[in-house]
Amino acid sequence: MSPGREGSWTFVVPAVVTWFLLDAIVFVQAKNFEDVRCKCICPPYRNFTGHIYNRNVSQKDCNCLHVVEPMPVPGHDVEAYCLLCECKYEERSSNTIKVTIIIYLSVVGALLLYMLFLLLVDPLIRKHDAYTQPLHNEEDSEVQEMRPPVDSAQAKGNTVLERVEGAQQRWKKQVQEQRKTVFDRHKMLS
Repeated sequence: MSPGREGSWTFVVPAVVTWFLLDAIVFVQAKNFEDVRCKCICPPYRNFTGHIYNRNVSQKDCNCLHVVEPMPVPGHDVEAYCLLCECKYEERSSNTIKVTIIIYLSVVGALLLYMLFLLLVDPLIRKHDAYTQPLHNEEDSEVQEMRPPVDSAQAKGNTVLERVEGAQQRWKKQVQEQRKTVFDRHKMLS
């Protein structure tokens, strides 16, 4: 399998698994909710406490008389009570919510897989460099051993990994030279 295909499979597999899990959850909970509802918020009225009522009704039936059941007030106060209630028709798209969650979980899953891949491969890529030692103080910088020159055939890497390692070694050498010049200047100023 080519490297490009492995990357696409690491994204597709979590997406498919997540899709089936969410689909199963939504199927189980489908009896408990709908994508449309009428929500009536009724404040306290005389000696009756306030309450929130939800019901699945059509948009034209979204009013206090169709949603508030059982009616907490007696028959002659129903109209006054319903005038105080605020009813709103709400609708949502559970499919859009599912797709958004699947995309989010797939991206997080792909990033976690990529992190695990890097954690496993990183020790294999990094090699201990015996020629360079960290610079601890001014005396060590004067005694430090320099890396032997590399011939041009070796410096030209055939693979991306070899080119990256070469660039890393050049960068380390530049940093060590900069440290040495800073410590030399510091020593001269002291």
